[in-house]
Amino acid sequence: MTSGVAAPFVHLALLYRTQEEYLREVGSFVHRAVEADEPVLVAVPGPRLAAVRESLGASAGPTEFTDMTVLGRNPGRILAALQHFADQHPGRVARIVGEPVWPGRSDAEILEATRHEALVNTAFAGRPATVLCPYDLGTLGAEVVRDVGRTHPCVVTDGTTAASPGFVDPRIVCADCETPLPEPTDPAALTVQYAAGRLAAVRRSTETWARGSKLSDARRDDLVLAVGEAAANSVAHGGGSGTLRLWVGQDAGVVAEIRDRGAPTDPLAGRQRPTLTSGAGGRGLWIIHQLSDLVELRVADGLTLRMHFRP
Repeated sequence: MTSGVAAPFVHLALLYRTQEEYLREVGSFVHRAVEADEPVLVAVPGPRLAAVRESLGASAGPTEFTDMTVLGRNPGRILAALQHFADQHPGRVARIVGEPVWPGRSDAEILEATRHEALVNTAFAGRPATVLCPYDLGTLGAEVVRDVGRTHPCVVTDGTTAASPGFVDPRIVCADCETPLPEPTDPAALTVQYAAGRLAAVRRSTETWARGSKLSDARRDDLVLAVGEAAANSVAHGGGSGTLRLWVGQDAGVVAEIRDRGAPTDPLAGRQRPTLTSGAGGRGLWIIHQLSDLVELRVADGLTLRMHFRP
């Protein structure tokens, strides 16, 4: 039996300390969904995913499972995947477990995951869904835990659900995420100026420079495509010109940065799956998020877009 009734959006943070507590709370969440014939997706990091599968066993029913370290390697991809799951079940209350932060995440990734958590409230507002986001108190820092309360209206602690006194408007969190980006330290960084009619040259310059990097052939192709999309957006929406910088990051990966005079106003741009009516800029940012391992976007005196590609 499907629910078939209107339900509010619920965004919960699960603060846990032990695997036993984690499996109990996530398992209870899934069991309630299965019993109510509600579609449920569990997207958590690989080691946790295996434990949840084993704990649930046959009681998981038709639950969908996915490894968040793959799906959410770039935090900017997560929101669209969650929305896509809900969209596949129109008229039903979708239940989703999404764990966007885990040990080993870089500070830049955690910042973008925090932005993602804030935007979940915006993107899902008014639609029937419940999203539970686990956070490990034993491994995450105090600042991460503080932001959990700012991005989730309700928090589950020791089996009890309560309103978060620290919850704030998603726009405030997104504004706080606009921290300055560090300057590259690679002395071999490449800088290319471009404008209309120079996009093919931008792609060629990127491909030539990237041959000396540690990127595989496939990832080098992804880099060239992403840079091409970003530069095309500059010409169409960023004042008609821009600057490309390429350098090797600390992890031996490649960082590509686009700067132009654009000023995007939609915080969800690129984080939602494009539709037939989506503008070209939204489609370009969507492609960039799908290709990159991390995307950092800042708007101050124009737009700065950084795309990270791991070797």
